[in-house]
Amino acid sequence: MEKLKHQFTSRDLAALIIPLIADSFLSILIGMADTIMVSRCGEAAVSGVSLVDTVSNLLINVFNAFATGGAVVVSQYLGHKENENARESARNLVYIAVIISVIMTVILLPIRESMISFLFGSITEEVRINTDAYFVPILLSYPFLAVYSSLTALSRSERKSFRTMMVSILMNAINIGGNAFLIYHEGMGPRGAGIASLSSRIAGCIVMLILMMNPKEDLNLRGLLKGPFSPRLIAKILRIGIPSGLEGAAFHIGKIMVQSLTASLGTSAIAINAVGNNFNAYSNIPGNGINLAMITIVGQCRGQNNIRDVKYYTKLLLSLVFITTVMINIPLLVFAPDVIRFYGLEANSIYTAIPICILCLIMCTTIWPFAFSLPNMLKAVGDVRFILLASFTSMWVFRVGGAYFMVRVLGMGVEAIWYAMYLDWAFRGILYICRVARGKWQEKRVI
Repeated sequence: MEKLKHQFTSRDLAALIIPLIADSFLSILIGMADTIMVSRCGEAAVSGVSLVDTVSNLLINVFNAFATGGAVVVSQYLGHKENENARESARNLVYIAVIISVIMTVILLPIRESMISFLFGSITEEVRINTDAYFVPILLSYPFLAVYSSLTALSRSERKSFRTMMVSILMNAINIGGNAFLIYHEGMGPRGAGIASLSSRIAGCIVMLILMMNPKEDLNLRGLLKGPFSPRLIAKILRIGIPSGLEGAAFHIGKIMVQSLTASLGTSAIAINAVGNNFNAYSNIPGNGINLAMITIVGQCRGQNNIRDVKYYTKLLLSLVFITTVMINIPLLVFAPDVIRFYGLEANSIYTAIPICILCLIMCTTIWPFAFSLPNMLKAVGDVRFILLASFTSMWVFRVGGAYFMVRVLGMGVEAIWYAMYLDWAFRGILYICRVARGKWQEKRVI
């Protein structure tokens, strides 16, 4: 009996996934470099960058949500061999990215100080100054970042992840070089870190636009300014993007509330939490890369109505997330104390941070994949409303409610923030496992 062939070969998967894992690392490195390189300016500077990143991640999530919506629609059209609809969807995704990001920047620039005061009112004046210095260039970078995020999502949809990796290398070189010059040589502190990030995002946006204008490109954007502006295709993108954006917004608003709770515990707690967040990011580098690949792979399979391969690749990719996470976390566990000392924390803060970071690595290895890989499979097939309901409930009951209960009622410290997060991961992971196993997602349609 002839063995049934799957939609993607092993070489196809490797060519897509390996650059995406590298790209995931490089994307994280931009924010990580800001935190590490600004640490020489003291805990107040680290705290200021961390607070801005917490707010910024909420806004970036909106861009990524619409980019994901576009990627799902384009992937399914490509899988269904409707290339013209795929190209028109790509153009309309860029229109959405520009409009939303410009509106956000224009609204937030004049109210940035009031917003920081509202969200983190208990921070010291020194932290507040550093926060504002970093926030201005980061806000100015949003239109460039939104377009860049959309273009990289489109490149992944046509399996050109090597290109996005190379552009990420360029952006990181600009960011790290800019940090070195502006922070160390010019003494600009967090403001210098923000300007370096702005410069890297402008460069990434411009390079990706040039590449996507190539007439040989499957999703080429030539004639971008001429349209067409398609309400039909925009509606399809928004059908995925809006629930994904709301889900991410609820997630990050909850994180901001928890960060505000952390801020009430003092500057040291903010810095410890920032270090823990970086460990969380390190640990999930391969998983995030594979999760991005899942959108393309599952989306194209669903576009061909190939349910057999949707199930097959979901299991395969989830297994890869577990394996690669174990591989990266073993050395992180061994060298965790040494890595933490690089952040310039005080001795007592280092002592508190070590067990928090070690437990984070263990949880990322065991329960994170269920909570954050399976929903990408559900997004790729269009089952986004369930994700919104599940994540919203879990976030507010466990991460936000649990954190406030443990800190305000039980009198625990910064470690409570992390315990509540693990409860959130475990609950949403259980919901997603049940959803995938029951097969309700097979009833969903995008195109």
